[in-house]
Amino acid sequence: MSSVPVFAEPEELYDLVLDTRKQPGKDYVIVDVRDADFKGGNIPGAVNVPANEMYDKANDLIREYANVPKVYFHCALSQVRGPKSARIYCETMNNLGIQTDQKVKILRDGFEGWHAKYKKEEGLIESYDESVWEWDIIKE
Repeated sequence: MSSVPVFAEPEELYDLVLDTRKQPGKDYVIVDVRDADFKGGNIPGAVNVPANEMYDKANDLIREYANVPKVYFHCALSQVRGPKSARIYCETMNNLGIQTDQKVKILRDGFEGWHAKYKKEEGLIESYDESVWEWDIIKE
């Protein structure tokens, strides 16, 4: 069955990240496609593959994670880079003729939504740099 990416609510990933029986890279993988905006923090266990490298890295990701049941993609807001990267991943898998039951998902609201919702909870953001988040996105 070929994969088509669908959106996942943050609570679904929250449950996986906090489940000590589940291992990133084995039971699920989180692909964070932010580039310079990756600095400042990430979801624990996330693999950083900047969106502008996805065409070049899709084969490597598939080779490494094809047997992982769930793959979650996200960027800052999961409006452009995350969904596009998930689509590239799925299309590459389909073009390679890989048949899998893997679920490819896009984290709704991206890392910004994750940060807003879970920044105060222990163990839900790693490599956190509060200074990156001190001021509003747009200040004029």
